[in-house]
Amino acid sequence: MLNTLRQRLAGPDVARQLQALAAGAPASAPLSLTLELSHHSAPDWLAALPTSAPFWYQAHPAQGSFRLGIGHALQVTSAGPNRFAALDNAFAGLASHWRHNGAPRAFCGFAFDDSSQAPLPNALLALPAILLETCDGRCLATLSTPADKVAQAPALWQRLLAPTRHLACYRLLPPADRSLADRAWIARVHAALRAIAEQRLDKIVLTRKLMLQAAGPIAAAQLLRNLLDQQPDSLIYAHGNGSSIFLGATPERLVRLRAGCIEADALAGTAWPGSPTLDAPKNRHEQSLVVAAIVGALEKCCDSPLQTGPATICQAGDVRHLRTLVSGRAAEGVTLFDLVRALHPTPAVGGFPTAPALEWLAAHGEQRSGWYCGGFGSLTPDGDGEFSVALRSALIDGCRIELQAGAGIVAGSDPAQELAETEAKFGTLLAALTASPNAVRARLG
Repeated sequence: MLNTLRQRLAGPDVARQLQALAAGAPASAPLSLTLELSHHSAPDWLAALPTSAPFWYQAHPAQGSFRLGIGHALQVTSAGPNRFAALDNAFAGLASHWRHNGAPRAFCGFAFDDSSQAPLPNALLALPAILLETCDGRCLATLSTPADKVAQAPALWQRLLAPTRHLACYRLLPPADRSLADRAWIARVHAALRAIAEQRLDKIVLTRKLMLQAAGPIAAAQLLRNLLDQQPDSLIYAHGNGSSIFLGATPERLVRLRAGCIEADALAGTAWPGSPTLDAPKNRHEQSLVVAAIVGALEKCCDSPLQTGPATICQAGDVRHLRTLVSGRAAEGVTLFDLVRALHPTPAVGGFPTAPALEWLAAHGEQRSGWYCGGFGSLTPDGDGEFSVALRSALIDGCRIELQAGAGIVAGSDPAQELAETEAKFGTLLAALTASPNAVRARLG
């Protein structure tokens, strides 16, 4: 299929259609040409994952939906307390001149806090030069370029689609002893419980890191393919910038906007084999805090009362959560970035109430790498789109990989049980990192 696309790029039809889109357009206007691709299967596009160019990956395996964006036709970065407003304005400007013949998408990712920068930009909005999609039984390629670069675009697309030699399988090395770090984390849980007992706040989310080393560079395509197989009901996501790769499998949608309809997940409470059930008071209490906070955040964005569904069980591999769907109708003029700004960070990743929880985390040195506990999403030219919370993540730099996981601390939390919860969440990436996840867990134990 990719060979056929390369041949079409070399022919006259693509150039002719591109010139038609560009006629009379401002020099900076984005142009997006969508081509239908013939297919005999539903490709996941991982064979086209580039090794040096920027890329975005977004897949819902159970839905048969796979997207790979390669290269950047346009990009905008932002940071600071007004980062979402800046991205909103940038996207509005982009969309106002966007010429297309299909349904192109821009991608966006952002960090948990508004100041972190390396190794990824704090907040990044990008229109991929090439978007390969499998969705609703169709395979599409969308080619994008600024109008003033139409002449050079086909050659750039050819280079981005050049066959790549993917890394061989990797082997994880035994990790360093973590007992001291584990004790320090449990001490932080005790400190959080003291703050909760003093009624300064109701919930604090604490995170842990697990640093691993491989005998050779980590093969991101193989890791993503394992996640597709093992986490079919999660969003499998990834962004690479040519040096670092941030990827994961998240069960939690932050918010979706479609034709004025809002949907958000209130997801909290965790159970895994051998843990207390999801009906345990701690899990129910944690879930109620998240539901109340999401309803409160979205009320000012809606023109009618919000609806909350019943709590259901969300399965993510060996880990289960409570999930409540919150839905409503967006008020006139409310954008997807307005909704993100209203919701982030939810109590599922920060704490409750939000302001004192964030102050406590900053005072106690909480650090989250890449876009972990931030967001990952995509948008269409009409402003519809969806963001997910970037959970169960890995940050890859050559032979090194950093896993991150967190747990919500509320009154009644057991520090040892919270440590076990983060171990269970690490299991998502550990299982994907090796064909023998039990052996890896045994080495880490």
